[in-house]
Amino acid sequence: MNENLVKECEQIMLSEFSEMHEQIKLLHEERTNLFDALRQLEAANLESGAPGIDDNVYQLSKHGFSSLGRGKYSECSTTASSDDKQEFEDVSEEDEPSFHDTDEYFNEPSVGSGSNGYTDIKRRTKLPDPAEKERGVSLWSMIKDNVGKDLTRVCLPVYFNEPISSLQKCFEDLEYSYLLDRAYEHGKSGNGLLRALNVAAFAVSGYASTEGRHCKPFNPLLGETYEADFPEKGIRFFSEKVSHHPTVIACHCEGKGWKFWGDTNLRSKFWGRSIQVEPVGVLTLEFDDGEVFQWSKVTSTIYNIILGKLYCDHHGVMQICGNRQFSCTLKFKEQSILERNPHQVNGFVEDVSGKKAAMVFGKWDDSLYYVSGDGVSKTKVSDPASNASLLWRRTKPPPNVTRYNLTSFAITMNELTPGLEEMLPPTDSRLRPDQRHLENGEYEKANLEKQRLERRQRMSRQLQDSGWRPRWFEKQGESETFKYTGGYWEARGHRTWDDCPNIFGEFTEEQLAEAA
Repeated sequence: MNENLVKECEQIMLSEFSEMHEQIKLLHEERTNLFDALRQLEAANLESGAPGIDDNVYQLSKHGFSSLGRGKYSECSTTASSDDKQEFEDVSEEDEPSFHDTDEYFNEPSVGSGSNGYTDIKRRTKLPDPAEKERGVSLWSMIKDNVGKDLTRVCLPVYFNEPISSLQKCFEDLEYSYLLDRAYEHGKSGNGLLRALNVAAFAVSGYASTEGRHCKPFNPLLGETYEADFPEKGIRFFSEKVSHHPTVIACHCEGKGWKFWGDTNLRSKFWGRSIQVEPVGVLTLEFDDGEVFQWSKVTSTIYNIILGKLYCDHHGVMQICGNRQFSCTLKFKEQSILERNPHQVNGFVEDVSGKKAAMVFGKWDDSLYYVSGDGVSKTKVSDPASNASLLWRRTKPPPNVTRYNLTSFAITMNELTPGLEEMLPPTDSRLRPDQRHLENGEYEKANLEKQRLERRQRMSRQLQDSGWRPRWFEKQGESETFKYTGGYWEARGHRTWDDCPNIFGEFTEEQLAEAA
């Protein structure tokens, strides 16, 4: 064969391969654009059918909280100003900073460790080994008939639960309570900015435990309670389910120089490919010197219910309103389908005049940093300074990982330490049989007990309608908020639980008659 003919054939083949390569690139770009369009449509659908940032404005305003003397934040608006929105949106995919190797670039802040001088209590580091082999159940098969419905009212088998209750889940937000100890000390020394920054870090840190957690906590029974006395952390926490429909959980925590309380009602919707959870309620932090911060949680969404890897994301704007010098606006960026750097949080701390005093940035599942000084107002989120200081870093996961992906802190929550059971009221979550069976890996027993308690739960609405009242919290006037009335720890000291019913047992004839 002629050599020139061979070369000509080679050129033709190379040309065709080059053309095919270009076509593949175009197809890939079209596919990417299609995914982005689908993602935007889904986001638009969620926004049209769920409350948005304006609901947070309503939540804070209806609780009568305002940021006194705060200029443009005098109404304590949870919506970002137009300038702030522009700053948040200025970050492009290419410009976003990477937080994967932060230790190489940032210095630890010279802030106290938050140690409170208490002797450490030995707590467990792993769950009991399961007694039975786990069974795989398709989540889609259980919820496919509930599209658009409130999933808090859908009964799911115990296999979809993790061995803690929603009351205990509230306490999990206090894992990094040392940040509030730091905030108290900074405020005491006159550094209001570092106090506000540590409060912001605390508000973000509560989301870290949700990464990789695909099981739902147990829905508490009406009147169910949970206590957590952690002297090694210097905190005492208490929570109670105060309403069944709607489901409302109230909590109260005392720390070193601060108190933290709030009530939460979760509204969840199933949209086919995702589940969206809207927290309704306001969290309040009050320091002993009278400074108060309030905020509401952002939206959480669980994606890929039908197909793909299940994951959770948190998104929206969080406005942390202070009643003195500083407040903070944080944006939780929603993750896109092809996101290379997910879970980002960024924002600013502002003084009463609206001047930016510090920039905050990081990832809700990893760490948070800040930059302060005169140049903050000119600094963009996409260009954080190299002298940023660490505010908070997530604790490393435990070595004994289970399918629940509980943190080391969460593993201790349902533990019955020696002598504790005798001191607990009969309403405590640790005494709930289905939850205990699940923790022990006794899945058949857990499922049977869960079905029994759900039958009892259906009776709870009748009890609530007939005048049932929470034992340890009281509704505040016409508002939807609940305040701790006190007395729990005193009753615990005397072990006087006569007025606390055995809610995990069978209904008595007297209770059935009252509910009739």
